[in-house]
Amino acid sequence: MTVQPTAPIAADQEAAFRKLDLPKDHPSVKSGKVGVLLVNLGTPDGTDYWPMRRYLREFLSDKRVIEWPRAIWYPILYGIVLMTRPGKSGKAYEEIWNKEKDESPLRTITRSQSDKLSEMLGDADGKLKIDWAMRYGQPSIPDRLKALKDEGCDRILIFPLYPQYSATTTATVNDVVCKTLLKMRWQPAIRTVPPYHDDPVYVTALAKSVERHLDSLDFKPDVVLTSYHGIPQSYFKRGDPYHCHCMKTTRLMREVLGWDAEKLRVTFQSRFGPEEWLQPYTDKTVEQLAKDGVKNVAVMNPGFVADCLETLEEIAGEAGEIFEESGGENFSHIPCLNDSDLGMDVLSHIVRRELGGWI
Repeated sequence: MTVQPTAPIAADQEAAFRKLDLPKDHPSVKSGKVGVLLVNLGTPDGTDYWPMRRYLREFLSDKRVIEWPRAIWYPILYGIVLMTRPGKSGKAYEEIWNKEKDESPLRTITRSQSDKLSEMLGDADGKLKIDWAMRYGQPSIPDRLKALKDEGCDRILIFPLYPQYSATTTATVNDVVCKTLLKMRWQPAIRTVPPYHDDPVYVTALAKSVERHLDSLDFKPDVVLTSYHGIPQSYFKRGDPYHCHCMKTTRLMREVLGWDAEKLRVTFQSRFGPEEWLQPYTDKTVEQLAKDGVKNVAVMNPGFVADCLETLEEIAGEAGEIFEESGGENFSHIPCLNDSDLGMDVLSHIVRRELGGWI
């Protein structure tokens, strides 16, 4: 017997098939919509001691972030870190805090990315809903997942805003999503965005952002560093692909820009604790470059989708000071893609691709 291929179903027919046929006395049920949840790392609600402590406690209690046994780590966390670090981190946040909105730049930018993505991808019938959340802090992933479900989203795309995969970032977002689903009787269908460290649209956007920024400077950098957030070397040795993803992103950027490995270099920042982290370290590198006679340096952060404490305070602030105090003359931080036209082109490209078959 020959089986004839089934004719394609029109979009309006498919929508009709999926429409719930409820009795007249049945409570209203919202369904048939598709949600997209952008998720970034997190932010404290304020710069004072207690908001900083709440944020740091949630962040540093994550087993994906600190893999030490709890019996060893918790006495250090509660006995030392959470007693001293909130004050120090709070002062750092004060330097970059969005005073007008009374929030961190990360919250401001992530909200704007969500709003702009809604405008770019919005449809007339309101089927697509774009929202945003933070892995640590507010708005939380469980709250926003529930909100999307309550709006009728029975399919939700989770977009961890990390181009390079790491268990410390992408995986912990997915962990919380799955834990949230465990508590839901009527679960939405879930997709998660894979790493896009080598996506041509993303790499090209990074390269163009470098060219645009350098054109605006009154000096020409001798060296440009691509500074990525580090992870302990032990995580890499256990199989985390993050280091490889970072190296590939920069290698592809070199190809687009036509630069060699001396002009565009890889470094890693934000190390914490006594372990060895991925090297070379950004702060040590800018210091050595200055001591070696390099006068002009620029630094960018390809692994950050939005500017935050680690880019604005640690790189634009601290790294610049280290370079100049060590003998360097001109230092510039290249902003993240943020909600710029280049940044939004990347986000919309990834979302359109991953919604294939849903929208």
